[in-house]
Amino acid sequence: MKGRISKIGSYAIASSIRDQHQQPCISCTTFNILAPIYKRLSQKDQSRRESDYKAYWMGRNHRILDWLLYERSSIICLQEFWVGNEELVNLYEKRLGDAGYLSYKLARTNNRGDGLLTAVHKDYFRVVNYRELLFNDCGDRVAQLLHVELALPLSKCPNNDSSQEVLIVNTHLLFPHDSTLSIVRLQQVYKILQYVESYLKEVNLSPMPIMLCGDWNGSKRGHVYKFLRSQGFVSSYDTAHRYTDADAHKWVSHRNHRGNICAVDFIWLLNPNRYIKLLKTSWSEAVFGMFKYLLRRASLTAEDAFAFLKADNNVDYIAYAGFCEALRQLNLTGHCNGLTTREVKDLWIQADIDGNGVLDYKEFQQRIWNPTWSEQRDEISGGDERDGERKKGNEEQTIGFSVKNAVLFPPEVEKGMWPENYSLSDHARLTVVFSPIRMPCSQSVS
Repeated sequence: MKGRISKIGSYAIASSIRDQHQQPCISCTTFNILAPIYKRLSQKDQSRRESDYKAYWMGRNHRILDWLLYERSSIICLQEFWVGNEELVNLYEKRLGDAGYLSYKLARTNNRGDGLLTAVHKDYFRVVNYRELLFNDCGDRVAQLLHVELALPLSKCPNNDSSQEVLIVNTHLLFPHDSTLSIVRLQQVYKILQYVESYLKEVNLSPMPIMLCGDWNGSKRGHVYKFLRSQGFVSSYDTAHRYTDADAHKWVSHRNHRGNICAVDFIWLLNPNRYIKLLKTSWSEAVFGMFKYLLRRASLTAEDAFAFLKADNNVDYIAYAGFCEALRQLNLTGHCNGLTTREVKDLWIQADIDGNGVLDYKEFQQRIWNPTWSEQRDEISGGDERDGERKKGNEEQTIGFSVKNAVLFPPEVEKGMWPENYSLSDHARLTVVFSPIRMPCSQSVS
């Protein structure tokens, strides 16, 4: 072990994943490593960046690799990887390759300079497929999808006569610089889930565990978090520590450029037996949740909000034109980052429960103010050929994952504090250990 790694920190991480080498477990690490082109060397002189000083960025990235190779996670997902610097790229590819990893890098669009790197260890996985997702939005964000097959023997799963496959996604969502970008972040997650859904249909395989890893640039209080929870995903770190959705203050993972500390780095897990809603239903619910939040932030009651959307006081319903105008006034449309015309129309169709072309107060309550989404429209939407496949799947079994442990480093962040002497990044490193378990395959649609 190289001397520049702290003995105390090394022990804390190593002890947390020790069981990985004693039983059939896999581990996953996600880490935003702060690209040198963004790392400021001085608060007084914002123009000085680490990228101008090779000794600085080279030394820091060697230390990052020392940590990663010491932990030896089965999966490594990095964000803000400096893909624009050939020397740094070669450093990671060589050291990870020598340690037995297959690595895949993806640059952000429009030559932003940084991007993603995902690596999987050959002792644990065989790569079935690799895909790249370009959002082509105002943030030039991207995502990677790896379809892998587990190489480990599943001794805990008797009579296992099939391979265990997993979908791994690595991404870095847009930072919410202002309120108009909140809808973009939701759209980015929606695109990821749509892509995953279409990929699973394309390969025509049984449901498999899905891991979404990365820097989500939003906390447990945000709309992205609620959207993913509505789709059945669980935060692996919170699961390991038995935290609820309300425990947003218990841990942090990032000190941003504004000096605020928050929890933004997640490894999300969706097991094949999780109960999920239709994706379009969850998306509509998430957007209407944001809509309601903006209305309430303007101190509007339900009655006031209904009147605001009506636009015309001489009627007792909301017309489509009034609905569109309200979205525009709340900055959800009318600019390059807003909802598209098609998305607005889809929202309107979801809100207009009886399909008569207008929204009365009851529909406004049920879809926007106090939403209830388990009505007939969802049941009809789900009543296609896939239902028969899922019911048949209920009688079968598949392999999922249980969360055995999860550790953040540096350890102070697990208590909601940010250590001043931490210099590897402006993000903490999250490592989660998973154990394969046999479970009934019973994904369903609301």
